[in-house]
Amino acid sequence: MLSGSNQSSRRNLNLKTEDFIKNMNGLIKNQNYNHFIALFLLFLTLLCGFIIYNPVTFKAFSPFQYHTRKAKAGQKDELGLALAEASTESRTVIIAVVNKAYVEGDDKSMLDLFLDSFWHGENTRGLVDNLLLVNADHASYERCRFLRLHCYKLETDGVRFDKEEVYMSDEFIKMMWSRTLFLGQVLKRGYDFIFTDTDVLWLRNPFPRLSLNKNVDLQISTDQFNGDQWSKNNPINTGFFMIRSNKNTVQLFDLWYARKDKSAGQKEQDVLNGMLHEDVFTKLGLRVGFLDTLYFSGFCQDSKDIRAVTTVHANCCRTISAKITDLSAVIDDWKRFKRSAINETSTFENLKHQACAHSWGK
Repeated sequence: MLSGSNQSSRRNLNLKTEDFIKNMNGLIKNQNYNHFIALFLLFLTLLCGFIIYNPVTFKAFSPFQYHTRKAKAGQKDELGLALAEASTESRTVIIAVVNKAYVEGDDKSMLDLFLDSFWHGENTRGLVDNLLLVNADHASYERCRFLRLHCYKLETDGVRFDKEEVYMSDEFIKMMWSRTLFLGQVLKRGYDFIFTDTDVLWLRNPFPRLSLNKNVDLQISTDQFNGDQWSKNNPINTGFFMIRSNKNTVQLFDLWYARKDKSAGQKEQDVLNGMLHEDVFTKLGLRVGFLDTLYFSGFCQDSKDIRAVTTVHANCCRTISAKITDLSAVIDDWKRFKRSAINETSTFENLKHQACAHSWGK
């Protein structure tokens, strides 16, 4: 049974409904269609507004919503999200650092050439899914987002890395140290990674050539390989290396970066090489492997065997334009090799690297 007040409310609601229907019928009968349509459109507008913007049940719609990756309470921060998105199941990431100078060019940029190598390489296309591109300025970040890669914008207080930093210039050295600090943070988050400069062509998947032994903490490329993969007399190159995250490698990067202010005029690679010869690695209990240039080649010491080469680094070269010119020649040789019959060719043809040789005179 309904109470008296409920019955009265129901009668009032019925009367109001009847009045509304009568008024609407009157509008229609009087041909006031414009008023009717206006009321109807207003109703639809209010309804759509409620559906789209109701903060309780719906999220505001945006066609660019996929660009937003803000950390919510209890979630990872921006770096944590970027690493998680790029990581393999075993928490391994491929990391490269770029700035505006590396993503722009008259014809082809360094980044374009770097990504081309993944496209033309053997078993390398899928590795782009595990590539995290660290952007030193806004222009390179925008380019990275446009290419739909995994991107992270590296903020460095008071420093702008938005132009080409010529080898061994003051800004070049600052950029290298900024990179070292960042990579140390990645290790502290428990991620193993391959670091690669973008002037390294990935012609084959490098993982089969890298040791899977977890007791090997660091595997690093060399400018001149002396034949012994465990010899610290190999001159190291920090443009390509694989490192495992553990307390010893974290401590190594902390000690390495701590030497920044006491190493004026030295790039971070020189400082690390000094630590190697001071037996800092040994004292930390680190096992280091040095990569054979037969497989991890570079312009300082070319691999003559195109059937074995895995990566090619434009080391011993001063400018970006020279690197692009000579690496493009390597890509051309690689394409020729892939088109050729089995065993028809086994060597690179363009090993003079003339643009890089001339870059030192600039």
